[in-house]
Amino acid sequence: MSTTLFIVTMVIVTALFFDFTNGFHDSANAMATSVATGALRPRTAVLIAAVLNVIGAFLSTEVAKTISGGIVNDALVTPEMIFAGLVGAILWNLLTWLFGLPSSSSHALFGGLIGAVVIGAGVSGVNFSVVMSKVVLPAIMAPLVAALAAGLATFVLYKMIKRADREPAAGWFRHAQSVSASLVALAHGTSDGQKTMGVITLVLITAGYQESGTGPQMWVIASAGIAIGLGTYSGGWRIMRTMGKGIVDVHSPQGFAAETTSAAAILASSHMGFGLSTTQVCSGSIMGSGMGKKLAEVRWGTARKILYGWLLTLPAAALVGGVAAAIALTGTLGLVIVFVALLVGAGAIYAISKRSPVDSGNVNDSADVTINPAVKQPADA
Repeated sequence: MSTTLFIVTMVIVTALFFDFTNGFHDSANAMATSVATGALRPRTAVLIAAVLNVIGAFLSTEVAKTISGGIVNDALVTPEMIFAGLVGAILWNLLTWLFGLPSSSSHALFGGLIGAVVIGAGVSGVNFSVVMSKVVLPAIMAPLVAALAAGLATFVLYKMIKRADREPAAGWFRHAQSVSASLVALAHGTSDGQKTMGVITLVLITAGYQESGTGPQMWVIASAGIAIGLGTYSGGWRIMRTMGKGIVDVHSPQGFAAETTSAAAILASSHMGFGLSTTQVCSGSIMGSGMGKKLAEVRWGTARKILYGWLLTLPAAALVGGVAAAIALTGTLGLVIVFVALLVGAGAIYAISKRSPVDSGNVNDSADVTINPAVKQPADA
């Protein structure tokens, strides 16, 4: 095996690992409110989400093209830089999952890549105009628009239907949530499923195995779709608890409004090739559904923590990606060191999570995700 092929293989394996973490990190996007309201059983919810994520991955490749030929200059990027960027994204995903923070897997990926490319190729390796137009601006606007839309939809539902939280109306909305949550899962596949496709396509282009400007090959689409589907089925229960119970005490009309507006926003952005954060859209919709019913319904202490996570994601992942690139670019030994560090870091985070596990059986038992169960968590303001 040539050195180039070895590096490309390592990058593809790491990219699929990122895709898996993307799946369990973001599985809450589609199903958290349906699980919280009892519309779907936890295991049934993640199975539906997993299948629809795989299907969604085959429906569009516009976002993949944005990543493979838009954010960075593929003429200056090397497979080592892409590998380092993925390491930054994976570690940030795992760390925020540990704390139950619904941060953006998409922005973790973008941040990791940007940090690695700046270290490896300089600022000329990053197309900052594309980053601004298709990453930063959507990151600012999407959660605000989603929150407003979900808030308005929730307000209208409660005005139109009296006692919407009580039976039989609540039951109707729970059934409707099965459809709206499925739409979010499908939309998530069309958006986040493509991001790993774009990364793999980018590394194939930079290594000379694929022509510049071409889209993802079928085996890339299939492998990325399956990886994110498997990750989704694993649950990501820590983040699901935060999104289902920690932000708003969601009732079925609110869940239906939040899911419907999220699906519409994500599908529209995927069609236009925006590197949108599905997590930010869904979190914004959930906050909006709380405000649409009653302002006090939103737990603003948790919302602030989530906002801090959003603000830190790009720079934190960029920092880790940059450090990883500095080591990986020293040669094959550097690559191996970074890969081992990734495995050690991932293993340590997983071990810490076992101190206070969250699973399908207790996901709705509390609004808080704890790291050390012996330490009492302060109540949110």
